[in-house]
Amino acid sequence: MFTHRYRYWFALLLSVYTYINTEFCNIYYYFNIRIEWYYAFATILAITFLILEINRLTEPFVRKLAPPEINKIRYKVLLFISGSILATTLTIAIVLVMGMLVHPYSLQENFIPLKLNITYCWLVNLLYHLINAIIFYFKEYKTTSLEAEQLKSITAQAELQLIKSQINPHFLFNNLNVLSALIMKDNNEANRFIEEFSKVYRYILSNHDKELVELKTELDFIKPYIFLLEKRFAEGLVIKVNIAESYKDQYIIPASLQMLIENAIKHNVVSRNKPLLIDVHSNGNNTIVVTNNLQAKQTVENSTGIGLQNIIKRYRLVSNKEVIINEDENNFTVALPLLNVN
Repeated sequence: MFTHRYRYWFALLLSVYTYINTEFCNIYYYFNIRIEWYYAFATILAITFLILEINRLTEPFVRKLAPPEINKIRYKVLLFISGSILATTLTIAIVLVMGMLVHPYSLQENFIPLKLNITYCWLVNLLYHLINAIIFYFKEYKTTSLEAEQLKSITAQAELQLIKSQINPHFLFNNLNVLSALIMKDNNEANRFIEEFSKVYRYILSNHDKELVELKTELDFIKPYIFLLEKRFAEGLVIKVNIAESYKDQYIIPASLQMLIENAIKHNVVSRNKPLLIDVHSNGNNTIVVTNNLQAKQTVENSTGIGLQNIIKRYRLVSNKEVIINEDENNFTVALPLLNVN
């Protein structure tokens, strides 16, 4: 309040309001105070402005003596007491100057005006300090709220970065195993595999720090990735991708399709006799659906808990949309929401 840019306008309006009320209630008539209206208004104006200024000038000293960061209550009480004492002293001085120098009234004749103005001084000082306390605690609330939001944002970003950082070593480990197997069989195929693998890993490296990527970018990444899988599983794996062009400008979590395909392979039998069928398609609900037939393994390989949970957590962190999972006797389906970026 004491440093607010509109404080002087407030003091002026308060002075005018107070003087109008004194005239309306005939204060000067009932208390037999002989004073011209302009001197009466000037007295009220001087008291109102000087109380404001004396508190403004006192506040820095009180802040040093009793820092609000250490004890807010002590700071507010000390500021109020010091402001009250100084405001009362100034009010007495103003009334005596107006009553004894401007008007040749005796000390006894100034006694009633002095009491009235001191009462007004205390009320105005209290009003200033109440408004100042409201502004002070409102700023504290805004600061605390902002810090809480910043902490929440930083925590979410840190969690998101931690989740995304799991993808690179996980992907690298799985595909090095595939490459090792191919090298033992066919060097030419191994060279082609390395080329496609480099495309896939380049995508991972260039997009691992992004929260979202365009769907068409993700689909371009999926093509060489599917090639890698087909080289490993041959006729044991069939992957179909059918995405409408109208969806390709929307956004998706990076490498989410790759992780869903990988998740299906990890938990199901993949063989020539029992091929695993994975279907990736768009539907009318603005989602990408990944479905695979269920042919669960007797024993599932050790899981790091990345895959599906990774995608779910990342969607929660970057949007308010949920990943939808459905499972029946024959199929396992995951629906990924497509996102619009403003």
